[in-house]
Amino acid sequence: MSFVARLLLFLFCAATPALAIANALAAAPECPAIDANDAYARNSLMHYVCYYQASPGEPAHSARRPGELPESLEWSSARGHDLTFTQTRSVYWIRLNVRNSGNERRTWYLNLHYPLLDEVTFWWSRDPTDVLVTGDLHRFGSRAINYRYFLLPITLDSGESRSITLRVHSSGALNIPLKLESPEELITASNHLAMTHGLFYGAILVLAVFNLLLFISSGTAYYFHNALYMGAMGLFLLAMGGYANQYFWPESPQFANLSIPLMLVLCALAMSLFGRSFLEVEQGTRAYTTLKIIIWTCAGFTGLTLILPYSQTILYNTALSLIIIFVLSFIALNRWRQGYQPAKWYVLAWVIMAGGALIYAAAAFGYLTDFLARESLMQIAIGGQVILLNYAMVQRWRLLNNKLLEVEQQARTDLEDKVHERTAQLRSTMRELENANRKLAALSLNDPLTGLYNRRHMDNILTELCAESRRTGQPLTVTLLDADHFKSVNDTWGHGFGDLWLQQISSILCRHVKRPRDIAIRFGGEEFALLLPGTGTEGAQKVCEAILEELRTTKIEAPDGKIAKLTLSAGIATLLPNESQQTLFARADRALYKAKSRGRDQVVLADIQCI
Repeated sequence: MSFVARLLLFLFCAATPALAIANALAAAPECPAIDANDAYARNSLMHYVCYYQASPGEPAHSARRPGELPESLEWSSARGHDLTFTQTRSVYWIRLNVRNSGNERRTWYLNLHYPLLDEVTFWWSRDPTDVLVTGDLHRFGSRAINYRYFLLPITLDSGESRSITLRVHSSGALNIPLKLESPEELITASNHLAMTHGLFYGAILVLAVFNLLLFISSGTAYYFHNALYMGAMGLFLLAMGGYANQYFWPESPQFANLSIPLMLVLCALAMSLFGRSFLEVEQGTRAYTTLKIIIWTCAGFTGLTLILPYSQTILYNTALSLIIIFVLSFIALNRWRQGYQPAKWYVLAWVIMAGGALIYAAAAFGYLTDFLARESLMQIAIGGQVILLNYAMVQRWRLLNNKLLEVEQQARTDLEDKVHERTAQLRSTMRELENANRKLAALSLNDPLTGLYNRRHMDNILTELCAESRRTGQPLTVTLLDADHFKSVNDTWGHGFGDLWLQQISSILCRHVKRPRDIAIRFGGEEFALLLPGTGTEGAQKVCEAILEELRTTKIEAPDGKIAKLTLSAGIATLLPNESQQTLFARADRALYKAKSRGRDQVVLADIQCI
């Protein structure tokens, strides 16, 4: 026999069972019964499935159980095709007759492997109480089996037949792919899916966390945007695949529906932010304005997602996401033409994503069959996109690093050319700068009018003196002095004459504060302070009395020829155990205030009860 003849014979034999099934369905007035023991028949389950589409207003649309269906209902055969319908308000009734031709009692599972259905009701016996009501509008625990898809266990005795009826209704598109599987087949398929999905979602999670850590360590915005995108995309696919409803929010059926359009619009927002930062779109350009409008549109759609029904938001958000994908691809092409090399890999990533997203959206909205295959295709597309995006980020990092090295090399070359020329100049400048710094330091700590230390030096040194006094147990006394009626001096003879008095007071303080560690300070207009380490209250009082006495006998001729006199008031406080410098200074200030209120030109000791 020739090769061609053998091939024709093989094709004829392979096609005979399928033709037999098709002929049986065409001739049968009702749905034929499937032999659950026949593996080939189980693989051709959709040849045995009948359905009826009940439009709003029909009796079958309002029927809540099979007994309420009209007897004249005309069932249609699925003819081997998955039942997929675009968005509709119709109710779909599904019927399947199953028999067990084997010699023993066995169990099979009817698997409706599309998780996004609002209401799914199973009847599997003549008893109307044998009913299972489940779907996305019900808690996940309403399902017969803890599984992301809808599973109905069917147990048949030897020779038993049973009619199974399903009522399916959903606010979105309808996919009703059915399988009749043995427990072994179900476990095998579930294990394969668990492994592939585990690898996929695990890789997405690892890359998202990795990008988040890169953002935390570098502060680069597009790492955060990429992590947000991968996280939102992962949650979107988990929700679409039924895993999120099973593991994340099984007790929240309302959020189970809301999560899908919500994650979708978050994906759109994240990829817009990532594209703008990664592609380095300049402000003021059309591309930047377009992306800014898109980002605000995504924010608005996020709010609408929380308000509008699922059937509307899933359409709007899907359309928005597809538009954003094509806009980002167009902007990336322009950046590539402008010479931005990382944009090449970005374009390739979004081309793959666009193809996968279009096919996945078509399957999700009922325009393509075999949603499970499209889900796997979408995962492959996202996996390729994620790899290319992260490779694009590596290329961008290499580009920036090369530019940095070039700038560094050029700077090093220029520096080497000028270093000999500028060495002497630099040394001279450094010496001048050093001298200027010394002068600046002196000026910053000294009062330019009197030459005494200023308030800044007092704040710095008082902390050290307090710490030393606590450590050594030696006394530390602070004295505050203030010129009496000094304002009248300025008002009568002018500020120039007032400055002469301030200089005279400074000279008197310097004559009486003789010890090397004693410090005289002008910390205000006519306010002075003495820091006396190692001096107690009595010693400080003697110093102050001598200062006040000398100032009483000091006379200066005023500009109008009159003889002017001036007096001082003083407040004294000695550091107490465990007292802070702020409290010490405050006690001295209160003592000075008492000296003023008691008539001025006197010394007052701080009251320790004021602490």
